[in-house]
Amino acid sequence: MAGQLRTALTSLTLRGRCLVAAGLTLLALGALLGERPLAQIAVFLLALPLLSALTVARQRFRVGVRRTVTPTRVPRGDSADVLLEVTNADRRTGRLWLLSEQLPAELGSSPDFVVERLAGGRAAALPYRVHGGRRGRFRLGPLQLRLVDPFGLVQRTTSGADGAPLLVVPRVRPLGPGGPAGGHGGGGEGARRSIAVHGEDDVSTRAYRHGDDLRKVHWRATARTGELMMRMEERPWRAQAALLLDTRVRAHLLTRASGPGPAVVPVAGPPGDPAPPPDSLEWLVEAAASIGTTLTRRGATLRVVTAEGELRPVEGSGGLGPTELLDRLAVLAPTRGSSLRHAVEQLQRVAGDGPVVAVLGSVAPDDLADLVAARSGPHTDAAVLLDVSSWADPGGGRTRRALSATARAALTDQVEQSASLLRGAGWQVAVAGAGRGVEAVWADLVAQRGAGLRPGGPLVVPA
Repeated sequence: MAGQLRTALTSLTLRGRCLVAAGLTLLALGALLGERPLAQIAVFLLALPLLSALTVARQRFRVGVRRTVTPTRVPRGDSADVLLEVTNADRRTGRLWLLSEQLPAELGSSPDFVVERLAGGRAAALPYRVHGGRRGRFRLGPLQLRLVDPFGLVQRTTSGADGAPLLVVPRVRPLGPGGPAGGHGGGGEGARRSIAVHGEDDVSTRAYRHGDDLRKVHWRATARTGELMMRMEERPWRAQAALLLDTRVRAHLLTRASGPGPAVVPVAGPPGDPAPPPDSLEWLVEAAASIGTTLTRRGATLRVVTAEGELRPVEGSGGLGPTELLDRLAVLAPTRGSSLRHAVEQLQRVAGDGPVVAVLGSVAPDDLADLVAARSGPHTDAAVLLDVSSWADPGGGRTRRALSATARAALTDQVEQSASLLRGAGWQVAVAGAGRGVEAVWADLVAQRGAGLRPGGPLVVPA
């Protein structure tokens, strides 16, 4: 009891501390002036917090807590409903309980509840809502319980060890048909190749592409068409696609993490988007989620490579399914590496003959040398180049990096040079900025694929 009383006395509220200070002042004045009434009033003022502390210290309670989160996985920008059920597991009726649910700052402010005189064995339902403003894996709770005396002089606080998980995953934007690995059953050349089984005349052929092995030239088809034709290998093939994600810190303009201070000012996103990505890395993750989900739903085995290596399934090996892809992307963080070489080496091992979609941040032509060399040959690859300057704060705010006019011009010129290099190597290229959604960028790639662009051909952008 002495220990509990000592703890309660150290938990005086501001009102309780003021009362103690007033009591000590009156006691000193009464002793100096010899005024007994002042001393009596001082004793009363000092005794009141002591009695309140004793009352709070003697309170016994047993509280059961249960949370129901609906849903447990929400896309960024959406909300989840939480039902907090607090049960008085004691036989006696509870007194005044002040409850506070502890939440990460990224999910909003912590809700407060007041429960008064909850009967023994009864439960109180306390609903609230959380907003998934940032992707990530979060934990709701624990519940903090504060016991307060009737005069508000002493407050006793205790926290439980309970909690419930919540996963905020990147949004998946609906993409149109076609595009890399697009077409029937998973995409153009990507879904299934013709297999020759009836002899040389029935072998499937295609036009020669830079980097093809000349030993695979189909001379009869070449003589018939007057154009160099290549023989397609007679081998079973399963649709496969790969995503290359440039997650390097140096390649993005990032907003500061959530926390105390001013909120991040949202960028001007695509028209009608209520929660545009706040920075270029978030746009990249959302694009990866949308494109990857589209490819897997078309039957492709998806491999995802970042600047730190491949995102592997939790169990086994191979490609990622739609759910596991979103789970891995939900916790994807920027990396400190300065080069894409490790990512390109990993991409060479896992991509095979399937198409590659590279979502790249701020890259110079020198950064792309390894990628272009690794993917030269009979591939139909696509690249999305991010114009990271579009996520800069023109006003130089505290939560977003500002860029000078010279820096903006340099970044724009760098994007144009990198795009020209990739197009010259036969890649389909689209440029994305803060004001363009993943759907519009995907439509650009579809238009280029439909136009059958050759290496070095012009960029076709739909109006």
